[in-house]
Amino acid sequence: MIKIMSKKGKGLKRKNKRLIFLSCSMAGLALAATLVFLAFDENLVFFFTPSDLSERTFSHEQRLRIGGLVEEGSVIKSNNGMTIDFKVTDGGANLPVRFNGILPDLFREGQGVVAEGYLINQLFIADEVLAKHDENYMPREVAEKLQENGQWRGKIGDSQQ
Repeated sequence: MIKIMSKKGKGLKRKNKRLIFLSCSMAGLALAATLVFLAFDENLVFFFTPSDLSERTFSHEQRLRIGGLVEEGSVIKSNNGMTIDFKVTDGGANLPVRFNGILPDLFREGQGVVAEGYLINQLFIADEVLAKHDENYMPREVAEKLQENGQWRGKIGDSQQ
């Protein structure tokens, strides 16, 4: 074991050793907490409605999750059905979405949808699209916004997160 010496060549007092150990422990704990928060921040995805997105700006690297209803008459398929353009609305605003891939079986106009991806020049590029899985599914934030705009007919308590 390494012996820490004072200026006079004698070992440190027990009190000073404890103080050094405690200081090193606190510094290690602070470093670990910082690393955990940085890792958490990189994986954090915020949820917004189209009305929320129209009021804010985001960097192209910021991963977002949007939700609302698929606007009636807005679904356009191209590239042999692999690229789908549609609009998500919360009753107050709508947002164009582009998705390249296979949509869930329950994806329909007028139904609830949650998309995850990036907002680039007011076009949401989705890399994942989730459709409602039963009669009552709607994220709480979307249900509240739709209820404010008179679009949501169910109870907010019926929605799931």
